[in-house]
This record gives sequence, C-alpha cells and structure tokens, in this order.
Amino acid sequence: MSLSVFLELIEIKAKTASVIPFFLGLCYSMYYYHQSNWVLALVFFIAMLLFNMVVDMFDNYCDYYHADSKNYQEKTNIIGRENISPNLVLGLIISFSLIAILLGLYLVAKVGLPVLWMGLFCFMVGYLYSFGPHPISSLPLGELFSGFTMGFMIVLLSVYINSFQVFAWNWITIGRIFLLALADELWISNLMLANNLCDAQEDEDNHRTTIIHFIGKKGGLIAFSVKNVLAFLVIFLLPFLGIAPKTVWLTVIIVPFVYKQNKILIGKQVKTETFITGVKTLLVGSLTYLITYFLGILF
Repeated sequence: MSLSVFLELIEIKAKTASVIPFFLGLCYSMYYYHQSNWVLALVFFIAMLLFNMVVDMFDNYCDYYHADSKNYQEKTNIIGRENISPNLVLGLIISFSLIAILLGLYLVAKVGLPVLWMGLFCFMVGYLYSFGPHPISSLPLGELFSGFTMGFMIVLLSVYINSFQVFAWNWITIGRIFLLALADELWISNLMLANNLCDAQEDEDNHRTTIIHFIGKKGGLIAFSVKNVLAFLVIFLLPFLGIAPKTVWLTVIIVPFVYKQNKILIGKQVKTETFITGVKTLLVGSLTYLITYFLGILF
C-alpha cells in the first residue's frame, strides 16, 4: 500500500476535525486555567489521532463489505478500487485500536477515571459509527454524533487532561466548554452534511437513511448555511462571556471565504467537485478560530 493510498484510506483531509479541537482545548486550558500538561497532552494527541484513523478505516472496511452495489464496492470504495487486502485493513484497525487503548489506560492512571468514561463514550460512538445493522453513519444522527464527539468531547478531554489539577466538574464548566467548542462542532457536522448531500443518491441505493433522506437536499443546504452563520455568531459572543480573548473577533476576515464555499455547494452537490467545500470550510474556519484564540493568549 502506497503512502498516498494509506492517507486516503484514513481520510487524512478530514483529520482537521480532531486535531484542531485538541489544540483549542489546550489553548482554553492555558487561557482560562493557566495550566498545561505537555507530556500527557502528547499522549492523548497520539491516542486520539490513532483512533480517528481507526474510525475512518473501519468506515471504509464496513462500506466495502456491506455495499449492495458491486460498482460501489469495486470502483468507488478505496479498498476495492485500490485492490487493498481487507485483512491488511483489519490488521491496521486492530493494531491502532490496541495502541490507542493502552495509551488511554496510561492517561486514566495518571489523570483519573473521568478520562475512562469519556474515552469509552468516544470509542463506542467511533465503532457504532460504521458497525451494526444500523450504523450511525447511515442514520439521520450522523451529523449530531460526529459534531458532538469530535467537536465537543475532544475539546473537553483536552481541557481536562491539561488542567485536571484545578478542573471542577459542574454544569457551568461544561457549558462554557460546550460554547467554546460549538463553532467547531457546527463545522464538523457540516463536513458530514456536505458528504451526505453529495452522496444522496448513492446512499439511497445502499439503503442508508441519512438526514438527507428525511429533509431532502433543499433542507440539507438550508441547514448547512444556517450552521455556518451560527458558528460565527457563537465566536462573536465568546469574549463577552469570558470564554475567549477578543482576538477571536478577527475570524470575521474569513466570512467572504465561507460564503463563497457555501454558495458553491448550493450550486452543485457532486462528491468529486463540491464535497471539498465542506473540508475547506472546516479547515479554514476552525484553523482561523484557533489561531486568533492563540493570538489572544500571546498578547
């Protein structure tokens, strides 16, 4: 398997969805708690990234075996298209999972049981995303679970691991972190929504009842646009709540870019041409938010 094929198998383009929330949690811990635990943070980062690869490989693996369309299995799914051994993919899934579990248990020993319960939730969602008779990815809950798990849970874990010595578990703390992560949650859920919009007919052929099956493409495009607007509104409110420095207001500079990507997707929903708009919006939006947040810590 070549490097380029491996990177496509693990869907490297979508890794923004886990990497940036990790760093956002780290920034918040430094800004609000004045705390960081670099060694533990690195261990969590490696475990998180490995398991994120597992989820994407497992999704491709399950899609390969459960596809009703022979054309999809042989020409669309990367395992069939690139003639990758399914056993090799399964071996990578098991190996990466075991390493992630061991690193997670190390964090539990160092930080405490909350990491265990949060980790178990993330693992459960990760596997159920693709596994079973009704995987999450084929249901109208996909956007909700992907946005919440990667957008919020990774941020929460990152904050807790970096500030567990002073972290207080209460609804106010959780609510603040939820608002901190909300823009990323919305952009991550929009990534899956863009995917489902582009795969609408293919999903119907494979009996995948995603949210588009219920609200249609028009409803999906409206939801995509509304969530982009909400993401900027939330970021604008954060400094007033003491959750972020005022420098995050600089994210306004990317509004024209996000508007352009939004308009492109509305005009056409084709996987090979316009799914990239969801990837670009997530990458540019979340990265700009992270950088402007970090600038506030520096200055």
